[in-house]
Amino acid sequence: MYRGRRLRMNPTIRSLVRETRLCVEDLIYPIFVVEGEGIKEPIDTMPGQYRYSIDRLPALLDEMKRLGVRACLLFGIPAHKDACGSEAYAPDGVVQRAIQAIKRWDPAMYVIADVCMCEYTDHGHCGILDACGRVKNDETVRYLEKIALSYAKAGVDMVAPSDMMDGRIGAIRHALDTAGYPYVPIMAYSAKYASSFYGPFREAAHSAPGFGDRKAYQMDPGNAKEAMREMAADIEEGADAIIIKPALPYLDILSAASNRFDVPLCAYNVSGEYAMLMAAIEKGWMKPDVVEESLLCMKRAGADMIITYFALDVAKRLANEK
Repeated sequence: MYRGRRLRMNPTIRSLVRETRLCVEDLIYPIFVVEGEGIKEPIDTMPGQYRYSIDRLPALLDEMKRLGVRACLLFGIPAHKDACGSEAYAPDGVVQRAIQAIKRWDPAMYVIADVCMCEYTDHGHCGILDACGRVKNDETVRYLEKIALSYAKAGVDMVAPSDMMDGRIGAIRHALDTAGYPYVPIMAYSAKYASSFYGPFREAAHSAPGFGDRKAYQMDPGNAKEAMREMAADIEEGADAIIIKPALPYLDILSAASNRFDVPLCAYNVSGEYAMLMAAIEKGWMKPDVVEESLLCMKRAGADMIITYFALDVAKRLANEK
């Protein structure tokens, strides 16, 4: 007889040996911040999610605090866009003011700011373009330094570069250190794939490229070795943590990274993953607990942190289980 059967059949023993558990402390909630006042605008492609003006953030922050979700990731949607994404690094930009407002209302909230240009450029790409419409890597990196530094000056706890330019982690680290912000850590989107799972986000953040795609600087979904090289390079340049994005379709990448690298790993449960589960739940095709199951799989694969639009809903259910 298989000796493990007694363990498998005994619920008391199973509860003692089950190591992977989902905790509210694992969760990071993404927040879309827009210019204006009195705005809490539903996002059509992401039911249950909203774009917030800064004055509407306090109620959200109070709910997050009550539920125990103590970290957020900010995305800004500016009123003005131009070729160099100048609102991304403006001292009074929407994210910079949001950081300050959050820290005034809830100083203990851990604020992470996404460092990229796609929401701020009039062409929707993640950097500065040449005459042929190609992203200029080195020139873009100079702008990313300016964005990260402006967030640090505003009081951000962590910056998260999502652009996928080569050499940007080392450049941002040097810029922060030189300006007197050596304590601001960098969480790098190092394994960011050119994925169709980003579709709902691009509508939410108004960040779809005006032409072409981002395959020239994001990773090929069929290439696992490149992800390992990119993560190793970013860690060498000074990344304090690594993001794997998307999460569910790339659990193999997350697991491989967990076995290879000794830094905190973050899984980004992206907008497409959120939208498809929400649609299935709303139609009654799947039960709501599929959400916790999917997030648990990310943690089991090696995620120390999970960025997810489900954070508040999951936190409510976890609280009810206590």
